[in-house]
Amino acid sequence: MDSTDVSAPSGGGGSQLTVGVVGLGYLGAVHAACMADLGHRVVGFDVDERKVSALRESRAPFFEPGLEDLLARTAGESLLFTTEPAELKGADVVFVCVGTPQRKGELAADTSYVVSAVQTLAQVLDAPALVVGKSTVPVGTAARLADLLAESAPHLELAWNPEFLREGHAVQDTLSPDRLVLGVASARAEALLRRVYARPIAAGTPVLTADYATAELVKVAANAFLATKISFINAMAEVCEAAGADVSVLADAIGYDDRIGRKFLSAGVGFGGGCLPKDIRAFMARAGELGADQALTFLREVDAINLRRRSKMVDLARQACGGSFVGRKVAVLGAAFKPHSDDIRDSPALNVAAQARLQGADVVVTDPAAVDNARRLWPDLSFAATPEEACSGADVVLLLTEWPEYVALDPAAIGSLVRERVVIDGRNALDPAAWRAAGWSYAGLGRPRA
Repeated sequence: MDSTDVSAPSGGGGSQLTVGVVGLGYLGAVHAACMADLGHRVVGFDVDERKVSALRESRAPFFEPGLEDLLARTAGESLLFTTEPAELKGADVVFVCVGTPQRKGELAADTSYVVSAVQTLAQVLDAPALVVGKSTVPVGTAARLADLLAESAPHLELAWNPEFLREGHAVQDTLSPDRLVLGVASARAEALLRRVYARPIAAGTPVLTADYATAELVKVAANAFLATKISFINAMAEVCEAAGADVSVLADAIGYDDRIGRKFLSAGVGFGGGCLPKDIRAFMARAGELGADQALTFLREVDAINLRRRSKMVDLARQACGGSFVGRKVAVLGAAFKPHSDDIRDSPALNVAAQARLQGADVVVTDPAAVDNARRLWPDLSFAATPEEACSGADVVLLLTEWPEYVALDPAAIGSLVRERVVIDGRNALDPAAWRAAGWSYAGLGRPRA
Protein backbone atom coordinates (compact mmCIF):
# COMPACT_ATOMS: atom_id res chain seq x y z
CA MET A 1 0.00 0.00 0.00
CA ASP A 2 1.25 3.47 -0.84
CA SER A 3 1.49 6.10 1.84
CA THR A 4 -0.48 9.30 1.38
CA ASP A 5 0.26 12.97 1.96
CA VAL A 6 -2.49 13.39 4.55
CA SER A 7 -1.06 15.18 7.58
CA ALA A 8 -0.86 13.65 11.04
CA PRO A 9 -3.99 13.68 13.19
CA SER A 10 -4.55 16.35 15.81
CA GLY A 11 -4.05 13.73 18.52
CA GLY A 12 -0.29 13.85 17.87
CA GLY A 13 1.82 10.99 19.10
CA GLY A 14 -0.32 10.17 22.13
CA SER A 15 -2.91 7.44 22.35
CA GLN A 16 -6.01 9.66 22.51
CA LEU A 17 -7.75 10.60 19.29
CA THR A 18 -10.87 12.59 18.55
CA VAL A 19 -13.31 10.06 17.14
CA GLY A 20 -16.59 10.82 15.43
CA VAL A 21 -19.45 8.34 15.03
CA VAL A 22 -22.18 8.94 12.46
CA GLY A 23 -25.38 7.01 13.16
CA LEU A 24 -26.34 6.15 16.74
CA GLY A 25 -28.40 3.05 16.20
CA TYR A 26 -27.44 -0.32 17.62
CA LEU A 27 -23.97 -0.34 16.06
CA GLY A 28 -23.14 3.34 16.43
CA ALA A 29 -24.27 3.87 20.02
CA VAL A 30 -22.28 0.87 21.22
CA HIS A 31 -19.26 1.87 19.16
CA ALA A 32 -19.29 5.44 20.46
CA ALA A 33 -19.42 4.38 24.10
CA CYS A 34 -16.70 1.78 23.59
CA MET A 35 -14.41 4.26 21.79
CA ALA A 36 -14.71 6.54 24.81
CA ASP A 37 -13.92 3.63 27.10
CA LEU A 38 -10.81 2.95 25.01
CA GLY A 39 -9.59 6.44 25.93
CA HIS A 40 -10.64 8.59 23.00
CA ARG A 41 -12.66 11.79 22.90
CA VAL A 42 -15.88 10.85 21.07
CA VAL A 43 -18.58 12.85 19.31
CA GLY A 44 -21.62 10.83 18.29
CA PHE A 45 -23.96 12.31 15.67
CA ASP A 46 -27.49 11.35 14.65
CA VAL A 47 -30.44 13.24 13.18
CA ASP A 48 -32.85 11.54 15.62
CA GLU A 49 -33.29 14.01 18.49
CA ARG A 50 -35.06 11.44 20.69
CA LYS A 51 -32.15 9.03 20.38
CA VAL A 52 -29.54 11.69 21.03
CA SER A 53 -31.45 13.00 24.05
CA ALA A 54 -31.61 9.53 25.58
CA LEU A 55 -27.89 8.93 25.05
CA ARG A 56 -27.03 12.29 26.62
CA GLU A 57 -28.81 11.04 29.74
CA SER A 58 -26.86 7.73 29.58
CA ARG A 59 -30.03 5.89 28.58
CA ALA A 60 -29.70 3.32 25.81
CA PRO A 61 -32.41 3.65 23.13
CA PHE A 62 -32.50 -0.15 22.93
CA PHE A 63 -31.79 -3.11 25.20
CA GLU A 64 -28.16 -4.19 25.28
CA PRO A 65 -26.60 -5.64 28.46
CA GLY A 66 -23.87 -3.43 29.90
CA LEU A 67 -24.40 -0.47 27.56
CA GLU A 68 -26.07 1.90 30.02
CA ASP A 69 -23.36 1.26 32.61
CA LEU A 70 -20.75 2.04 29.96
CA LEU A 71 -22.57 5.21 28.90
CA ALA A 72 -22.72 6.41 32.50
CA ARG A 73 -19.04 5.62 33.04
CA THR A 74 -17.86 7.50 29.94
CA ALA A 75 -20.34 10.41 30.00
CA GLY A 76 -18.95 13.94 30.04
CA GLU A 77 -16.22 15.61 28.05
CA SER A 78 -14.98 12.31 26.62
CA LEU A 79 -18.36 11.30 25.17
CA LEU A 80 -20.69 13.83 23.58
CA PHE A 81 -23.83 13.31 21.51
CA THR A 82 -25.22 15.82 19.03
CA THR A 83 -27.67 16.41 16.20
CA GLU A 84 -25.32 18.97 14.63
CA PRO A 85 -22.89 17.46 12.09
CA ALA A 86 -20.65 20.55 12.39
CA GLU A 87 -19.58 19.28 15.82
CA LEU A 88 -17.67 16.50 14.05
CA LYS A 89 -15.13 19.09 12.88
CA GLY A 90 -11.69 18.39 14.22
CA ALA A 91 -12.16 14.61 14.37
CA ASP A 92 -9.15 12.50 13.47
CA VAL A 93 -11.29 9.48 12.61
CA VAL A 94 -15.02 9.32 11.83
CA PHE A 95 -16.83 5.98 11.80
CA VAL A 96 -19.90 5.61 9.59
CA CYS A 97 -22.36 3.32 11.38
CA VAL A 98 -25.66 3.94 9.56
CA GLY A 99 -28.07 1.24 8.44
CA THR A 100 -28.18 -0.62 5.13
CA PRO A 101 -31.71 -2.08 5.10
CA GLN A 102 -33.05 -4.32 2.39
CA ARG A 103 -34.62 -2.34 -0.43
CA LYS A 104 -38.39 -2.59 -0.61
CA GLY A 105 -39.40 -5.21 -3.14
CA GLU A 106 -35.80 -6.25 -3.82
CA LEU A 107 -33.08 -8.45 -2.39
CA ALA A 108 -30.40 -5.75 -2.64
CA ALA A 109 -29.22 -3.53 0.20
CA ASP A 110 -30.10 0.16 0.33
CA THR A 111 -26.80 2.02 0.66
CA SER A 112 -28.31 5.51 0.38
CA TYR A 113 -27.77 6.23 4.09
CA VAL A 114 -24.08 5.38 3.81
CA VAL A 115 -23.62 7.55 0.74
CA SER A 116 -25.48 10.43 2.39
CA ALA A 117 -23.34 10.15 5.52
CA VAL A 118 -20.09 10.28 3.52
CA GLN A 119 -21.36 13.24 1.48
CA THR A 120 -22.17 15.07 4.72
CA LEU A 121 -18.68 14.40 6.06
CA ALA A 122 -17.16 15.69 2.82
CA GLN A 123 -18.99 18.98 3.41
CA VAL A 124 -18.36 19.24 7.16
CA LEU A 125 -14.79 18.04 7.71
CA ASP A 126 -12.39 20.78 6.60
CA ALA A 127 -9.15 19.22 7.88
CA PRO A 128 -7.43 15.92 7.08
CA ALA A 129 -9.25 12.95 8.62
CA LEU A 130 -9.91 9.26 8.09
CA VAL A 131 -13.49 8.25 7.25
CA VAL A 132 -14.09 4.64 8.29
CA GLY A 133 -17.06 2.60 7.12
CA LYS A 134 -18.42 0.03 9.56
CA SER A 135 -21.81 -0.55 7.93
CA THR A 136 -22.38 -3.83 6.11
CA VAL A 137 -22.41 -2.94 2.41
CA PRO A 138 -22.30 -4.71 -0.99
CA VAL A 139 -18.77 -5.27 -2.23
CA GLY A 140 -17.65 -2.35 -4.38
CA THR A 141 -19.34 0.30 -2.25
CA ALA A 142 -16.11 1.41 -0.55
CA ALA A 143 -14.33 1.93 -3.86
CA ARG A 144 -17.16 4.18 -5.07
CA LEU A 145 -17.10 6.14 -1.81
CA ALA A 146 -13.31 6.53 -2.04
CA ASP A 147 -13.77 8.02 -5.52
CA LEU A 148 -16.45 10.34 -4.14
CA LEU A 149 -14.06 11.64 -1.48
CA ALA A 150 -11.19 11.96 -3.93
CA GLU A 151 -13.35 14.24 -6.08
CA SER A 152 -15.12 16.29 -3.42
CA ALA A 153 -12.82 16.20 -0.38
CA PRO A 154 -9.30 15.01 -1.24
CA HIS A 155 -8.11 15.82 2.28
CA LEU A 156 -10.24 12.89 3.52
CA GLU A 157 -9.21 9.25 3.20
CA LEU A 158 -11.47 6.20 3.36
CA ALA A 159 -11.00 2.91 5.23
CA TRP A 160 -13.34 -0.01 5.86
CA ASN A 161 -13.54 -1.73 9.24
CA PRO A 162 -16.44 -4.23 9.34
CA GLU A 163 -18.22 -4.95 12.60
CA PHE A 164 -18.81 -8.43 14.02
CA LEU A 165 -21.11 -7.65 16.93
CA ARG A 166 -23.41 -10.21 18.51
CA GLU A 167 -26.53 -8.65 19.96
CA GLY A 168 -26.49 -9.27 23.68
CA HIS A 169 -22.67 -9.26 23.68
CA ALA A 170 -21.94 -6.08 21.71
CA VAL A 171 -19.99 -4.21 24.39
CA GLN A 172 -17.67 -7.15 24.97
CA ASP A 173 -17.31 -7.75 21.22
CA THR A 174 -16.23 -4.13 20.66
CA LEU A 175 -13.85 -3.82 23.59
CA SER A 176 -12.38 -7.31 23.18
CA PRO A 177 -13.01 -8.34 19.55
CA ASP A 178 -11.98 -11.75 18.28
CA ARG A 179 -10.39 -10.07 15.24
CA LEU A 180 -9.99 -6.68 13.58
CA VAL A 181 -10.21 -6.35 9.83
CA LEU A 182 -8.74 -3.13 8.43
CA GLY A 183 -9.57 -2.37 4.82
CA VAL A 184 -7.09 0.38 3.99
CA ALA A 185 -5.40 2.00 1.02
CA SER A 186 -2.38 3.47 2.83
CA ALA A 187 0.06 2.74 5.61
CA ARG A 188 -1.09 5.90 7.37
CA ALA A 189 -4.70 4.74 7.47
CA GLU A 190 -3.62 1.42 8.96
CA ALA A 191 -1.46 3.16 11.57
CA LEU A 192 -4.32 5.45 12.56
CA LEU A 193 -6.75 2.56 13.01
CA ARG A 194 -4.16 0.69 15.04
CA ARG A 195 -4.07 3.71 17.37
CA VAL A 196 -7.85 3.64 17.63
CA TYR A 197 -7.75 0.00 18.70
CA ALA A 198 -4.45 0.15 20.58
CA ARG A 199 -5.83 -1.44 23.77
CA PRO A 200 -7.44 -4.56 22.25
CA ILE A 201 -4.44 -5.00 19.93
CA ALA A 202 -2.10 -4.85 22.93
CA ALA A 203 -4.29 -7.50 24.58
CA GLY A 204 -3.72 -9.85 21.65
CA THR A 205 -6.59 -9.23 19.23
CA PRO A 206 -5.47 -10.44 15.76
CA VAL A 207 -5.34 -7.74 13.07
CA LEU A 208 -5.82 -8.48 9.39
CA THR A 209 -5.16 -5.80 6.79
CA ALA A 210 -6.94 -6.01 3.47
CA ASP A 211 -8.09 -4.08 0.45
CA TYR A 212 -11.54 -2.51 0.44
CA ALA A 213 -13.27 -5.34 -1.41
CA THR A 214 -11.95 -8.07 0.86
CA ALA A 215 -12.87 -6.11 3.99
CA GLU A 216 -16.42 -5.67 2.68
CA LEU A 217 -16.72 -9.35 1.81
CA VAL A 218 -15.48 -10.60 5.19
CA LYS A 219 -18.68 -9.56 6.99
CA VAL A 220 -21.18 -10.84 4.43
CA ALA A 221 -19.21 -14.05 3.95
CA ALA A 222 -19.21 -14.66 7.72
CA ASN A 223 -22.95 -14.07 7.94
CA ALA A 224 -23.59 -16.30 4.93
CA PHE A 225 -21.60 -19.10 6.55
CA LEU A 226 -23.44 -18.78 9.87
CA ALA A 227 -26.81 -18.72 8.12
CA THR A 228 -25.81 -21.80 6.13
CA LYS A 229 -24.78 -23.65 9.28
CA ILE A 230 -28.11 -22.87 10.97
CA SER A 231 -30.12 -23.90 7.93
CA PHE A 232 -28.05 -27.06 7.56
CA ILE A 233 -28.99 -28.30 11.02
CA ASN A 234 -32.60 -27.28 10.40
CA ALA A 235 -32.54 -29.32 7.19
CA MET A 236 -31.26 -32.23 9.28
CA ALA A 237 -34.16 -31.58 11.66
CA GLU A 238 -36.57 -32.12 8.77
CA VAL A 239 -34.90 -35.45 8.01
CA CYS A 240 -34.94 -36.39 11.70
CA GLU A 241 -38.66 -35.67 11.88
CA ALA A 242 -39.26 -37.98 8.93
CA ALA A 243 -36.99 -40.71 10.30
CA GLY A 244 -37.88 -40.49 14.00
CA ALA A 245 -34.37 -39.40 14.96
CA ASP A 246 -33.23 -36.73 17.44
CA VAL A 247 -31.54 -33.70 15.86
CA SER A 248 -30.16 -32.50 19.21
CA VAL A 249 -28.16 -35.70 19.72
CA LEU A 250 -27.15 -35.57 16.06
CA ALA A 251 -25.84 -32.01 16.50
CA ASP A 252 -23.91 -32.99 19.62
CA ALA A 253 -22.32 -35.91 17.81
CA ILE A 254 -21.17 -34.04 14.72
CA GLY A 255 -20.25 -30.98 16.82
CA TYR A 256 -17.44 -32.93 18.47
CA ASP A 257 -15.67 -32.88 15.12
CA ASP A 258 -13.49 -29.80 15.43
CA ARG A 259 -13.81 -29.23 11.68
CA ILE A 260 -17.53 -28.64 12.28
CA GLY A 261 -17.96 -27.41 15.86
CA ARG A 262 -21.14 -27.23 17.93
CA LYS A 263 -21.80 -23.49 17.74
CA PHE A 264 -24.74 -22.47 15.53
CA LEU A 265 -25.83 -26.11 15.26
CA SER A 266 -29.00 -25.70 17.31
CA ALA A 267 -32.06 -26.68 15.34
CA GLY A 268 -35.25 -24.75 15.84
CA VAL A 269 -37.45 -22.07 14.38
CA GLY A 270 -34.54 -20.45 12.55
CA PHE A 271 -32.63 -17.19 12.43
CA GLY A 272 -33.89 -13.63 12.18
CA GLY A 273 -32.76 -10.17 13.19
CA GLY A 274 -31.44 -7.21 11.27
CA CYS A 275 -28.32 -8.89 9.84
CA LEU A 276 -28.40 -12.50 8.66
CA PRO A 277 -31.63 -12.44 6.59
CA LYS A 278 -31.00 -9.15 4.79
CA ASP A 279 -27.27 -9.73 4.40
CA ILE A 280 -27.55 -13.09 2.65
CA ARG A 281 -30.20 -11.67 0.31
CA ALA A 282 -28.09 -8.62 -0.47
CA PHE A 283 -25.08 -10.91 -1.01
CA MET A 284 -27.02 -12.90 -3.61
CA ALA A 285 -28.15 -9.71 -5.32
CA ARG A 286 -24.64 -8.29 -5.50
CA ALA A 287 -23.20 -11.57 -6.79
CA GLY A 288 -25.76 -11.40 -9.59
CA GLU A 289 -24.67 -7.87 -10.47
CA LEU A 290 -21.07 -9.07 -10.62
CA GLY A 291 -21.97 -12.02 -12.85
CA ALA A 292 -21.18 -14.53 -10.09
CA ASP A 293 -24.77 -15.41 -9.18
CA GLN A 294 -24.23 -19.16 -9.64
CA ALA A 295 -21.67 -19.10 -6.81
CA LEU A 296 -24.36 -18.21 -4.29
CA THR A 297 -27.44 -20.06 -5.53
CA PHE A 298 -27.20 -22.30 -2.45
CA LEU A 299 -28.12 -19.28 -0.31
CA ARG A 300 -31.61 -19.32 -1.83
CA GLU A 301 -32.17 -22.71 -0.23
CA VAL A 302 -30.59 -21.50 3.01
CA ASP A 303 -33.18 -18.72 3.10
CA ALA A 304 -36.01 -21.08 2.09
CA ILE A 305 -35.16 -23.63 4.81
CA ASN A 306 -35.10 -20.86 7.39
CA LEU A 307 -38.55 -19.57 6.44
CA ARG A 308 -39.91 -23.12 6.19
CA ARG A 309 -39.18 -23.79 9.87
CA ARG A 310 -41.49 -20.97 10.87
CA SER A 311 -44.32 -22.54 8.90
CA LYS A 312 -43.51 -25.90 10.48
CA MET A 313 -43.89 -24.35 13.93
CA VAL A 314 -47.30 -22.96 13.03
CA ASP A 315 -48.36 -26.36 11.66
CA LEU A 316 -47.31 -28.12 14.87
CA ALA A 317 -49.18 -25.59 17.00
CA ARG A 318 -52.35 -25.93 14.92
CA GLN A 319 -52.18 -29.72 15.11
CA ALA A 320 -51.80 -29.45 18.89
CA CYS A 321 -55.01 -27.41 18.91
CA GLY A 322 -56.93 -30.19 17.17
CA GLY A 323 -56.43 -28.95 13.63
CA SER A 324 -57.80 -25.43 14.06
CA PHE A 325 -56.77 -22.34 16.00
CA VAL A 326 -60.31 -20.99 16.21
CA GLY A 327 -61.34 -20.58 19.85
CA ARG A 328 -57.88 -21.60 21.09
CA LYS A 329 -55.39 -19.60 23.12
CA VAL A 330 -51.73 -19.74 22.13
CA ALA A 331 -49.08 -18.49 24.58
CA VAL A 332 -45.88 -17.34 22.89
CA LEU A 333 -42.77 -17.10 25.05
CA GLY A 334 -40.48 -14.65 23.30
CA ALA A 335 -40.78 -11.75 20.88
CA ALA A 336 -37.16 -10.73 20.24
CA PHE A 337 -35.32 -12.59 17.50
CA LYS A 338 -32.81 -13.80 20.12
CA PRO A 339 -32.41 -13.62 23.91
CA HIS A 340 -30.70 -10.67 25.63
CA SER A 341 -32.05 -8.26 23.00
CA ASP A 342 -35.17 -6.21 22.29
CA ASP A 343 -34.60 -6.43 18.53
CA ILE A 344 -37.70 -7.71 16.75
CA ARG A 345 -36.52 -7.25 13.17
CA ASP A 346 -37.53 -10.31 11.14
CA SER A 347 -38.26 -12.10 14.41
CA PRO A 348 -39.25 -15.76 13.90
CA ALA A 349 -41.22 -15.59 17.16
CA LEU A 350 -43.43 -12.74 16.02
CA ASN A 351 -43.78 -14.23 12.55
CA VAL A 352 -45.14 -17.44 14.05
CA ALA A 353 -47.37 -15.50 16.45
CA ALA A 354 -48.80 -13.40 13.61
CA GLN A 355 -49.47 -16.46 11.42
CA ALA A 356 -51.35 -18.16 14.26
CA ARG A 357 -53.33 -14.96 14.89
CA LEU A 358 -54.30 -14.73 11.21
CA GLN A 359 -55.55 -18.32 11.38
CA GLY A 360 -57.91 -17.49 14.25
CA ALA A 361 -55.90 -18.07 17.41
CA ASP A 362 -56.08 -15.89 20.49
CA VAL A 363 -52.34 -15.20 20.74
CA VAL A 364 -50.67 -13.73 23.81
CA VAL A 365 -46.97 -12.85 23.55
CA THR A 366 -44.53 -12.12 26.35
CA ASP A 367 -40.86 -11.14 26.39
CA PRO A 368 -38.55 -9.72 29.09
CA ALA A 369 -37.32 -6.85 26.87
CA ALA A 370 -39.14 -6.64 23.53
CA VAL A 371 -42.85 -6.25 24.38
CA ASP A 372 -42.94 -2.49 23.75
CA ASN A 373 -41.25 -2.83 20.37
CA ALA A 374 -43.47 -5.74 19.42
CA ARG A 375 -46.66 -3.95 20.42
CA ARG A 376 -45.81 -1.01 18.16
CA LEU A 377 -45.23 -3.27 15.15
CA TRP A 378 -47.95 -5.86 15.82
CA PRO A 379 -50.86 -4.05 17.52
CA ASP A 380 -53.28 -6.88 16.63
CA LEU A 381 -51.46 -9.26 18.96
CA SER A 382 -52.06 -9.37 22.70
CA PHE A 383 -49.16 -9.00 25.11
CA ALA A 384 -48.43 -10.01 28.68
CA ALA A 385 -45.85 -8.82 31.17
CA THR A 386 -44.96 -12.28 32.49
CA PRO A 387 -44.92 -15.86 31.22
CA GLU A 388 -47.43 -16.77 33.90
CA GLU A 389 -49.89 -14.18 32.59
CA ALA A 390 -49.34 -15.29 28.99
CA CYS A 391 -49.85 -18.97 29.83
CA SER A 392 -53.01 -18.53 31.89
CA GLY A 393 -55.74 -20.55 30.19
CA ALA A 394 -53.53 -21.45 27.20
CA ASP A 395 -54.25 -24.46 25.00
CA VAL A 396 -50.65 -24.59 23.77
CA VAL A 397 -47.41 -22.93 24.88
CA LEU A 398 -44.74 -22.08 22.30
CA LEU A 399 -41.16 -21.38 23.35
CA LEU A 400 -39.83 -19.22 20.52
CA THR A 401 -37.02 -17.16 22.11
CA GLU A 402 -34.75 -19.05 24.51
CA TRP A 403 -34.47 -16.48 27.28
CA PRO A 404 -32.83 -18.11 30.34
CA GLU A 405 -35.86 -17.32 32.49
CA TYR A 406 -38.09 -19.27 30.12
CA VAL A 407 -35.74 -22.24 29.99
CA ALA A 408 -35.74 -22.23 33.81
CA LEU A 409 -39.55 -22.19 34.18
CA ASP A 410 -41.04 -24.76 36.55
CA PRO A 411 -43.23 -26.97 34.32
CA ALA A 412 -45.40 -28.01 37.28
CA ALA A 413 -46.10 -24.41 38.26
CA ILE A 414 -46.87 -23.36 34.68
CA GLY A 415 -48.96 -26.50 34.27
CA SER A 416 -51.32 -25.29 36.99
CA LEU A 417 -52.13 -22.21 34.89
CA VAL A 418 -52.81 -23.62 31.42
CA ARG A 419 -55.95 -25.21 30.03
CA GLU A 420 -53.96 -27.94 28.24
CA ARG A 421 -50.45 -29.04 29.11
CA VAL A 422 -49.02 -28.86 25.60
CA VAL A 423 -45.66 -27.24 24.92
CA ILE A 424 -43.82 -26.92 21.62
CA ASP A 425 -40.16 -26.08 21.99
CA GLY A 426 -39.17 -23.98 18.99
CA ARG A 427 -35.58 -23.67 20.20
CA ASN A 428 -34.97 -27.16 21.60
CA ALA A 429 -33.94 -25.44 24.82
CA LEU A 430 -36.21 -27.14 27.36
CA ASP A 431 -35.62 -30.44 29.15
CA PRO A 432 -38.15 -32.82 27.55
CA ALA A 433 -37.96 -35.32 30.43
CA ALA A 434 -38.75 -32.67 33.06
CA TRP A 435 -41.74 -31.32 31.17
CA ARG A 436 -43.12 -34.75 30.40
CA ALA A 437 -42.68 -35.78 34.04
CA ALA A 438 -44.87 -32.80 34.95
CA GLY A 439 -47.63 -34.13 32.69
CA TRP A 440 -46.92 -32.10 29.59
CA SER A 441 -47.11 -33.21 25.98
CA TYR A 442 -43.74 -32.02 24.70
CA ALA A 443 -42.69 -31.56 21.07
CA GLY A 444 -39.42 -30.13 19.76
CA LEU A 445 -38.40 -29.40 16.20
CA GLY A 446 -36.48 -32.40 14.86
CA ARG A 447 -36.93 -34.44 18.05
CA PRO A 448 -38.97 -37.61 18.73
CA ARG A 449 -42.45 -37.07 20.16
CA ALA A 450 -41.98 -39.64 22.93
